[in-house]
Amino acid sequence: MVSMNVTRLIGRLLPQRKTPHYLVFTGGLIVASIIIMSLIAPLLTEYDPTIPVADPLLPPSPEHPLGTNNLGYDMFSRLLYGGRTVLYIVILSTLMSMIAGVSLGLVSGYYGGYKDRVLTLIMDSVYSFPDVILAIAISIALGPGIYNAAIAIAVVYIPTYFRMVRGQALVLREQGYVVAAHMLGAKDWWIMVRYILPNLLPVVVVVFTLNITDAILTEAALSFLGLGVVPPTPDWGYDLRAGQTYLPSGYWWLVTFPGLMIMVLVIGFSLIGEGLNDILNPRISRR
Repeated sequence: MVSMNVTRLIGRLLPQRKTPHYLVFTGGLIVASIIIMSLIAPLLTEYDPTIPVADPLLPPSPEHPLGTNNLGYDMFSRLLYGGRTVLYIVILSTLMSMIAGVSLGLVSGYYGGYKDRVLTLIMDSVYSFPDVILAIAISIALGPGIYNAAIAIAVVYIPTYFRMVRGQALVLREQGYVVAAHMLGAKDWWIMVRYILPNLLPVVVVVFTLNITDAILTEAALSFLGLGVVPPTPDWGYDLRAGQTYLPSGYWWLVTFPGLMIMVLVIGFSLIGEGLNDILNPRISRR
């Protein structure tokens, strides 16, 4: 996954004597800062991100700290409100993929048999497609929009949860306490929820944080290609697309700041994912 490559790169840039808690704290601080700035956007800027407020292509100034874009929108307000859009799509899509992937993985791993074979075949087929290409195909079929983009991203990452949960469920269903609960007459759904799912939470939490990292990049790619949000909805990927035409002419601020926000948010979630992986899986040696 893309998030794995990002995590390795970050690991080289950070001090060698880093601890898992340090990574989680640093990543959490980055992510929390972006979330807070997005939530209090009306307090930080007076401009509406979808209404022209000045002449087009103004450079950064005290009145417009990040300048204006080609339509006269204030880039600072679009940056703040764009964080809301990105976080909403990414978190919604990740939650949907987690719920669907965990549920299907539990059913497949616990029951086995033909259910396992059919679900595994379907998930392997989906998993064989490159993430971005599959998301693009689904987005083209559904059309642009916040919820359509969330659905497209969610479908892409369902197999990730499915494969992790199925593998663990295949092992856990043979444990003595699961067999004993089954012999005592406990219903299958109760066994899965009460005895198997809690043991899967460490794996699910780590996959969730790394999934968000990938989802941010996928969402940015969809918006950059015009398959994400509907203009003039503020979005970092869309602003990258709108500004890249003017970059050769020297209007650097149109792409610099949205690109930086995407990179910083990805780094934040990658740090959280790496730290949680070390905390929740202490047997994994760190090199």
